[in-house]
Amino acid sequence: MEADARLEPADDQWQIQFTRSLPHPPEKVWRAITETEHIAAWFPDTVVGELAPGAALRFDYGSGHFDGKVITMDPPTLLEILWGTDTLRFELRPDGTGTELTFTDTIRELGKAARDSAGWHVCLDRLESDLRDEPGEAGDDWKVLNDLYVEKFGPDASTIRPPEGV
Repeated sequence: MEADARLEPADDQWQIQFTRSLPHPPEKVWRAITETEHIAAWFPDTVVGELAPGAALRFDYGSGHFDGKVITMDPPTLLEILWGTDTLRFELRPDGTGTELTFTDTIRELGKAARDSAGWHVCLDRLESDLRDEPGEAGDDWKVLNDLYVEKFGPDASTIRPPEGV
């Protein structure tokens, strides 16, 4: 298992970025990141609202929720949403017979970078399983990945720990 996210400063924020080569056409990957039945297989929250430019969204989780909105949507190449205080950007680029997916999470607090990188890593692994029509096959290796990202990014990127029980 490899900690494949990159962490870079972006003005007064930070960007966590993953690039994955997927052996599926962009249209299939686009459906997996925008259609409700696919989103449920890999995204950490239940998305309530229409994925349309400027649309308000609500993200339900366990016992709570938070708000967001669609910032940009250009099918089948770009989806950018406000997810609470984070900006999530999904860029799809044709790559031979497949797709290069670049996922970027722009965060305000460096201290949550390792935690969030581990979480997104697991989510993207689940996305890949869903694309293979094998939902649920990707394991939940969050704790192992979190340790790898703490080591990779350093102690300043791991001051905000996950909630108890995670």
